[in-house]
Amino acid sequence: MADPHTKNHDYHIIDPSGWPLLGSVGALIMAIGGVIWMQTIQSEDASTLGMSGPIPFIIGLVIVLYTMYGWWSDTIKEAHAGDHTQVVSIHLRYGMIMFIASEVMFFVAWFWAFFDASLFPNELAQEARAAYTGGQWPPASIEVLDPLHLPLFNTVTLLLSGTTVTWAHHALLEGDRKGIVWGLFLTVVLGVIFTAVQILEYAEAPFTFTESIYGSTFFMATGFHGFHVFVGTIFLIVCLFRAMKGHFTEKQHFGFEAAAWYWHFVDVVWLFLFVAVYIWASAGATIAH
Repeated sequence: MADPHTKNHDYHIIDPSGWPLLGSVGALIMAIGGVIWMQTIQSEDASTLGMSGPIPFIIGLVIVLYTMYGWWSDTIKEAHAGDHTQVVSIHLRYGMIMFIASEVMFFVAWFWAFFDASLFPNELAQEARAAYTGGQWPPASIEVLDPLHLPLFNTVTLLLSGTTVTWAHHALLEGDRKGIVWGLFLTVVLGVIFTAVQILEYAEAPFTFTESIYGSTFFMATGFHGFHVFVGTIFLIVCLFRAMKGHFTEKQHFGFEAAAWYWHFVDVVWLFLFVAVYIWASAGATIAH
């Protein structure tokens, strides 16, 4: 008689897990904590549910980070146990593709806001023009960043990082352990350099977030991209440690592929930002030196 527990399919039926519930609770606490924190920033006397300050947000963030660590650790264990068959691996790739597609739409929103304000500066109400654009783009009072200075340096840095992560990928496919480690290490270093230069750029920016709609759209679009670079760098650091431990093989390395896809995504988004926000939007504007 056949064993009723015998697996006759290529799918992986996961064991019951508490991670989704814990992650949801953490996300809820983090969202409420974020609102409380912003209210505290706006008014030191403000409080929600008797709470104030960043502590609730930090508690929620810690829960979410712990959930991510635990859940992904379980996924890695499942991969080492042989549960990630070819069918499961394909579905994991589909999931990552859908995630990146959702991220694309996220950035479409910020590009939409930027082009709506830049392409139609005269469509705003007459009495609001002076406060928003002055009927031109960039607004008359704005000095823009030199696109051929720090932005160009960061563009070259990210393009180089795309090259090194591709080198690491090919090294992995060829079984070159030293190549994947060095490729990932250089990619992480370039990611850190990009983030440091962007922080420097923000510190030297001649305009602020609240000064005009130009500053708002600029910092939201480039800032969220910078956050994605930060997350991608952490992603690659995890892959670097896993590569050093020999977790990836020529046939099974979805974790690395997902990180590489994500990194190439932030590369492409930056190219659009560089061309649209830095170069095109600075045409005819006063350059801050």
